[in-house]
Amino acid sequence: MNVNGVARLMLIKIRFPRLFLALLLLSLVHLPASNAQNVEPFKFFRDYVGLKDDQITAIRSGKAVAKVVESRTPDEVFVFGSVYAQSAPEKYLKLASDIDALRKLPSYLAIRKFSDPPQLSDLDGFTLEADDIKQLKNCEPGKCDVQLPSEAMDAFKQSVNWSAPNAANQANQLAQKMALEAIQRYTQGGNAALGTYMDKHHPAVVGETFKSLLSRSKALPVYLPALERYLLEYPQAQSENIQSEFYWEKVNFGLKPTLRIVQVVVYRDSRSTGPAYAVAVKQLYASHYFETALDLTVCVRDQENPDRGFYLITLKGSQQAGLTGFKGGIVRKVAVDKTRSSLERALGAIKQKLESRTD
Repeated sequence: MNVNGVARLMLIKIRFPRLFLALLLLSLVHLPASNAQNVEPFKFFRDYVGLKDDQITAIRSGKAVAKVVESRTPDEVFVFGSVYAQSAPEKYLKLASDIDALRKLPSYLAIRKFSDPPQLSDLDGFTLEADDIKQLKNCEPGKCDVQLPSEAMDAFKQSVNWSAPNAANQANQLAQKMALEAIQRYTQGGNAALGTYMDKHHPAVVGETFKSLLSRSKALPVYLPALERYLLEYPQAQSENIQSEFYWEKVNFGLKPTLRIVQVVVYRDSRSTGPAYAVAVKQLYASHYFETALDLTVCVRDQENPDRGFYLITLKGSQQAGLTGFKGGIVRKVAVDKTRSSLERALGAIKQKLESRTD
């Protein structure tokens, strides 16, 4: 063997141990994820969301990941998202309840918390858009651009003097009165009191629609049974670990500003192995688009490094009108893609804010 041949042989012998060492280190890097089948939230990520190992690794490394979750029907939309934050769950809870911060977001045009008990004065600023007010004059069941029960349509046509100069003010005052009455009915009768939207040809029974949406989540009764029971059986279901408040908001998530009334439910888990907190935003009414909706965000402790941080996990679910058929399919794809990308950006922004907060 010549000198060049010996040199090549020596180079191979030197490179092989280095290559072996590199492969060994690489396997060790991925070992925790592969061995974490029964550690939360990795088990949830795999079994209930269907994430791949590379997606889980990305989340663990601090990257925000969002994924569209398969739905049963075209009018249902589910989007999952998660990010790891080197912060405390209590800081997220404080951030989530910061109304002033929400007001600064471009999608929020107005937001206000209801008093306990709710008062009519809480609805100052709860006003319909000019185009919506024009539609209310001629709304009929099966043909209305505003989501309403049939009795509400009749009330707008009969109670507002549409020829008067202050017809818009009359319509807004009636809308505020209806919103207050809707909250009062819900606090007494729960989901059954949410009524039926009659603006489309296919009526939407809000309480039943919400129950159907919630049944899509197989993980909720496993991980948060008390919260699921509260969302379905309020006000009968009560828990010392759950508190709720009511808000109204005007948001611009779609083609036109939408008025919404929501119940914000905060769940605190006293178990050391359970989720630290869960925040559920349950829609009670929306003037457009969403027949029902639930945003659920859960703070899961880092079981591997308890003092380092936590996993922020979000699931946004909704049933929306106008997402079926050929045209609806196109609208659905745009809406779902936009929701996924915006959730990913939002989680990244939340992570940055949590990790930079010093208070």
